[in-house]
Amino acid sequence: MATTEPAPRGGAHRDPGPGDGDPEEGRDDSRGGGDGGGGGTAEESRQLDPALLLVLFLLTAVMFQDPVRRALGAPVMQSWTTVFVAVMIQALPFLVLGVLLSAAIAVFVPPSFFARALPGRPSLAVPVAGAAGAVLPGCECASVPVAGALVRRGVAPAAALAFLLSAPAINPIVLTATAVAFPNDPVMVLARFTASLLVACLMGWLWQRHGRADWLRPPSRSSYEGRSRGAAFWGSVRHDVMHAGGFLVVGAMAAATLKAAVPASWLQRAADHPVLSVLVLAALAVLLSICSEADAFVAASLTQFSLTARLAFLVVGPMVDLKLFAMQVGTFGRGFALRFAPATLVLAVAVSALTGAVLL
Repeated sequence: MATTEPAPRGGAHRDPGPGDGDPEEGRDDSRGGGDGGGGGTAEESRQLDPALLLVLFLLTAVMFQDPVRRALGAPVMQSWTTVFVAVMIQALPFLVLGVLLSAAIAVFVPPSFFARALPGRPSLAVPVAGAAGAVLPGCECASVPVAGALVRRGVAPAAALAFLLSAPAINPIVLTATAVAFPNDPVMVLARFTASLLVACLMGWLWQRHGRADWLRPPSRSSYEGRSRGAAFWGSVRHDVMHAGGFLVVGAMAAATLKAAVPASWLQRAADHPVLSVLVLAALAVLLSICSEADAFVAASLTQFSLTARLAFLVVGPMVDLKLFAMQVGTFGRGFALRFAPATLVLAVAVSALTGAVLL
């Protein structure tokens, strides 16, 4: 005789069937709107909004305006603010112009143009590539990817490296900025051009003679390849402005601090020693990593040091600094950067000292 089981009351103990969803899943969907909406909203809510950060910063400044006003009223802070603002105002126009021109060259000038324009023999291609930097504006941020594109298109590595070193140092924007920063010492423009071009050519020839193929990792495709020219141009501009602008602020702050906070006797002691002054400013150029379109104004503010020491600052900075080392590691490999950067630094310091002794 067949018996039937009574149905559970209220369905409280019924096992879920294959068509029944997970109860927890349903509750999550009702609260978060499913995978398509809730997860993305929660993730976006965890990100910091720049506008919100700016509002919080301004509110904090208003709350503490009295202590801030008293601190800024101190003579040391007034001197610091004067130097910082002066360096920023003088350097920003050249920085913006240089970034726009370097982005235009990186995007609109095909790398095959350089391959066709350079001589076939690497020994002759090195000085031609180095001199090409005098007519193609670009900062350090642009020269590394352009050099990588040249190597990918078959240009001799020695010539590409000579262009990498010369383009940020001797282009018209940089030389014009140097002339504006040193109005009473126009020979500084000639000294910077001569020393920078000489270092670029010597490093190219040095790599041609002693460089090995396994030290240089073949560079990957540029991140802007495959995109429209407009998108690539503005992407390059945004990248370079954020990079170079940030380092310019750091450099201006460092110059202002050296001018206002460091005892004058310390700086004078280093500046009075001809060899130590060159080494100190060369090390400072490596650490500050200022964009080449703006470094002349920082160097001009270091009036305690000789013109030769400041020339070393201007020659070393566009060729060897922390951000350039990181970019060289990412483009050509760590083995290349660990060999190329120290050799460039030593050669740049030596050539700067010799050029300064002759011209300055």
